[in-house]
Order: sequence, then structure tokens, then C-alpha cells
Amino acid sequence: MASKLKQLQSKAGQASQFLSKHGSAYYKQLMEQNKQFVQEPATVEKCNELSKQLFYTRLASLPNRNESFWKEVDHVKNLWKNKQDLHVEQVGVAALFGIECFAWFCAGEIVGRGFTITGYHV
Repeated sequence: MASKLKQLQSKAGQASQFLSKHGSAYYKQLMEQNKQFVQEPATVEKCNELSKQLFYTRLASLPNRNESFWKEVDHVKNLWKNKQDLHVEQVGVAALFGIECFAWFCAGEIVGRGFTITGYHV
């Protein structure tokens, strides 16, 4: 176990050295490539305005998202009506999707209980 800790410390040291040498250059390059997205001057008022623009833009997109959702629901209903025409691959993908959703639900429940399986803290 001590050797694993030494390896981890060594790797962390190497990562730290790499970041100290190359982190600044990466940051400068990233900011240079994306300077068109930087708002000048960066004031509190401008940040609040951009935040409101984002919020109301997202709010304005709800009708389109709602329409897309109901199209998907109608598609699933149509598939269910014609379930005899489904291929094994389609059923397998649907089953895997359902299992994945259930697994994420279970993981969320465990996280919500503080990473305990039974819900009791010891």
C-alpha cells in the first residue's frame, strides 16, 4: 500500500510540474482562440445582463423543446402500436436505455442518501 501511495505522490508531482510549465501557455492560447466571446468591460452590470439573456433565451426555447418531446412520445407510441415489426436490435437498444435510466436513478438515490446503500449512517 505504501508503494501505491508513493506512485500516486510521484504522479501528482509530475502533473503539478507539467501544469506549472505548460498551464500558462495553454491558458493564453485558449483565451486567444476564444477572445470573441470575452465581454469587455467585464462589469457586474454586463454579467447580470448576459445572465438574463441566457435565462430568457433558454426560456424562449421551451416551446420548441416541448414540441420535440411530444414528437418523440408520438414516435414511441407508434412503435408500440407496431411492436410486431420491431427488430431485435431496436428492442435491445430500448432495453439497454431503460436499464441505464434505472441505474442512474439508483445511483442518484445512493448519492442522495449520502453514499449509503441502506440509508443508515454508521
